[in-house]
Amino acid sequence: MMMKQRQIIPLIGSSSFSYTRFSYPFSRVISVTVLLILGSNISQASELSPATSPELISEPDASHYAFANYLGSGIYRTSGQSAAVANIPMGFELDSADDYELKLRFTASFGFFDYSFNDLPQGSFPNNVGTITLTPGLEYHWLVDDQLTLESYVDLGYGHNFSTYSHVGIFSTGISALYKLDAPLFTPVWVNRVYYAGYQSNQNDSTEGYSVFKTGIDFGVNYDWQWQDTLVAPRFFIAAHWYFDKLKFVTPVGNDVLTSYTYEIGTTLAFSKPISFSAIGLDSVKIEHFGFSYQVGGGLKVWRLIFEFPL
Repeated sequence: MMMKQRQIIPLIGSSSFSYTRFSYPFSRVISVTVLLILGSNISQASELSPATSPELISEPDASHYAFANYLGSGIYRTSGQSAAVANIPMGFELDSADDYELKLRFTASFGFFDYSFNDLPQGSFPNNVGTITLTPGLEYHWLVDDQLTLESYVDLGYGHNFSTYSHVGIFSTGISALYKLDAPLFTPVWVNRVYYAGYQSNQNDSTEGYSVFKTGIDFGVNYDWQWQDTLVAPRFFIAAHWYFDKLKFVTPVGNDVLTSYTYEIGTTLAFSKPISFSAIGLDSVKIEHFGFSYQVGGGLKVWRLIFEFPL
């Protein structure tokens, strides 16, 4: 591989998808989801009957899994529990012009209980799904000029917890400003986001919500290299999150964790063109970035896996 001093990789790209290209992989995801649900139900049938018992109804509902899409993929650690989240983002472009883009967004999120940092070096992976959330929505990008982009979105989704047989309705909305700073060698992007996410559960009719302000900078190092027909550029980012309504993590051991802030640092590889999974029938799943980050603060520790623009 030859290192080069150039940076022409788009930082925040958009891909165009036809309806037929989207519908097939979407049906594949639904099929996989059904298989996961059936497998999880079979593995738990000996422990839990389909009818929720009175004892189960009185248990605390760890419905913060409803926020999996907005917290991001990764391994989450609190004082009482470890859990893993895997998000599969998809979507396609509905309409676009020189100054705007309208997209259909969709994310399937899978949660795995009792999966910790110690499982990673051993190559151990979760053997059953604990939760699933499906969050479709609409996303609008206003391309103000060459430097500034404004974004907004609204989601309505559904989540299911296989261990308690409970489910939640999910709502989220937010606005963002992405500004490309004037530094051509490092192509930094300053990102500010404000969003709200909330749910209502059928277990005890409980509701929970939180709102957050997120700010951070993503920047390159003025190097890239050629990998087949794709340019790859390493990038780094730093970010901070402030939660206006404390984000609550219900833990089975000890007190619940209330998080009011977190700080994050990470690195990604940015690709000049998206990496597609069309070989396995997932045309609409494309990766423009890949990396990881570490997030800490307010009693929370997170190793996050990144498959898109990190901020």
